[in-house]
Amino acid sequence: MSTNGKIPLFKIHWDDEDIECVGNAIRQGMNWAAGPNVDLFEKRISEKLGVRHAVVFNSGTSALHAVLAAYDITHRDEVIIPTFTFIATANAPQFVGATPVFCDIEEDTFGLDPTKLENTITDNTKVIIAVHYGGCPCQLDAIREIANRRKLILIEDAAGAFGAEMRGKKIGGHGDSAIFSFCQNKIITTGEGGCVTTHSTCIADKLKRFRSHGENVADGLPMEYISLGFNFRMSNITAALGISQLKKMEANIVRRKQIAAYLTDRLRRIDGITMPTVLANHENIFQMFPITTATHRRDALMHYLNGCGVATKVYFRPVHLSQYYRNRFGYKEGDFPVAESIAQRVISLPIYPTLEEREMAFICDVINDFFNNQ
Repeated sequence: MSTNGKIPLFKIHWDDEDIECVGNAIRQGMNWAAGPNVDLFEKRISEKLGVRHAVVFNSGTSALHAVLAAYDITHRDEVIIPTFTFIATANAPQFVGATPVFCDIEEDTFGLDPTKLENTITDNTKVIIAVHYGGCPCQLDAIREIANRRKLILIEDAAGAFGAEMRGKKIGGHGDSAIFSFCQNKIITTGEGGCVTTHSTCIADKLKRFRSHGENVADGLPMEYISLGFNFRMSNITAALGISQLKKMEANIVRRKQIAAYLTDRLRRIDGITMPTVLANHENIFQMFPITTATHRRDALMHYLNGCGVATKVYFRPVHLSQYYRNRFGYKEGDFPVAESIAQRVISLPIYPTLEEREMAFICDVINDFFNNQ
């Protein structure tokens, strides 16, 4: 079997319009940093996602930092997060002096387990961050009910879920705020970039100040620095790319769903593999395509795939078991058994809009060959 080359984990989907939009921003010869494309990109995002405000940043990590600061989270507060996530989700609370508190996940969507969330809440808990893993909406309705009842702020970490839906409504407006990433492997990308969406005008204004050195952003007022802030701004050039990428969002999602359907149909026939689960009335946009297998087979399968030219990766290793969190907070193996188990069984397979059918067939054939020879 051969594809005449390696199949990467992802490819950035771009076209001539992307190049032209960036070129136009450069050729203006001004406004390379702040500029009109930033406002337009934010407007287009809010329209696409059905939210009142979108505030863009230079990364998803900056967006996480900023949104916690906008809600006045401090050193007295605890922020509950799933341990099965990218490390930025856990790091961000510490940027504002708060304490990240881990919670285990559930097996279906790999999101926060609502049944374990209640016992994680203390008198110091102020925020719950719910992660939509790999473009798959988590059990947010149950999490939202707990947050409302306990009067806690709910932030969606939708870094990889731009365009995903719950009950016909786009992810990004179900919690109090949401963050997105536009890093290179996301549904739309600006290379690096991020965004916060919210229905709160007060939070949006604070976010805009925070990303630009604490500068007063109110219309009609003289420029003044009224609070502490950072340089977390997205450039006008980067926003131009975002505007162009946004036009391709729906087509990209349709293609990803087609690829996921093909892979699912082929791979579900193989004994020993479990496919992604999508809850009823939820739409997964498959920013990643994870499968799970037995712990004793996972690394061997990855090695076999990589040897055949198919890139794979583990998303994620539990944050609580990283060296920093072990040393800083004393976490150990066994603290969050579901996340630890999934992390030992999960593999992300290649998925991107330009993945060809012959490549999809090759991926499935290689996996089938592996299991037939076990």
